[in-house]
Amino acid sequence: MAKKKSAFRKQLLLQMFALAGMLYLLVFNYIPMAGIVMAFKNYSIQMGISGIFTSEWVGFRYFKEFFNSINFYAIFRNTVALSVLKLLFSFPVPILFALLLNETRSLKLKKFSQTVSYLPHFISWVIVAGLAYSFFSSSGVINSMLQAMGLTDKPLEFLTKSTNFWPMAVFLDVWKDMGWWAIIFLAAITGVDPTLYEAASLDGAGRMKKMWHITLPAIRGTITVVLILALGNLFGGGLSGSNFEQSYFLGNTMNFEHSEILQTHVFRTGMVNSRFAYATAVGLIQSCVSLALIFISNFAARRLSDASLF
Repeated sequence: MAKKKSAFRKQLLLQMFALAGMLYLLVFNYIPMAGIVMAFKNYSIQMGISGIFTSEWVGFRYFKEFFNSINFYAIFRNTVALSVLKLLFSFPVPILFALLLNETRSLKLKKFSQTVSYLPHFISWVIVAGLAYSFFSSSGVINSMLQAMGLTDKPLEFLTKSTNFWPMAVFLDVWKDMGWWAIIFLAAITGVDPTLYEAASLDGAGRMKKMWHITLPAIRGTITVVLILALGNLFGGGLSGSNFEQSYFLGNTMNFEHSEILQTHVFRTGMVNSRFAYATAVGLIQSCVSLALIFISNFAARRLSDASLF
């Protein structure tokens, strides 16, 4: 017992950091979960905090209302389509970018490319949306250049045409977070044994074969873990977790048909219309689906490879 106390005192500073993290999770993640009961109650903001637990129990009323609403299909379609498109493009691009950076022989070019690529990650989506309007609006830089070059007679509707919202959202997502997530894969690549590349060179293997048969299998565990995390946050935006910000800041009345998703629907019904119980029910649906995706992806990863989260 004395040895344990002595070890704890030596690690007191580290223990305090760990305790701060645990308190953060407790206060901002676990305690608010008690409010989930609101999804099953006829709650009104006038009831105050106590009304969350004392209001009338209505069961699955709000869940049924959402599933039977006229906008359910469009909202669900947009959420799934946007999330899947981001996963298909935003997940493999950082891996390919990390492989290309690893093959770059010029150290200055490698550092410059890496720095330029991950800087957009630190720009908020408010700024990114402003830049998007500056470049892709009807009077923006891109349309002005296309018209000046005679490539188009009238401005292209990048941000106002409904069907253009998904490609634009995916493009901005890749641009913003490609370099940031490439750092993780670059770190995994640095752990590959250099003697494997030397042996492959002696056998006459080229760069492509080295990447395919040495680098990619060596970072398979990292790729699997990141994929599980991306699938767990699939409806939130995958790696970037930015579906709400993109849909809220870039969405408008012109592209509403393809930009309205679960998160924006929860925000508008909860914060704007003050239907907190209904918004909680819709948010709970998304959380349950995300939890199921984590377990499914982790089970599949464990069966197909040795990498998993738990």
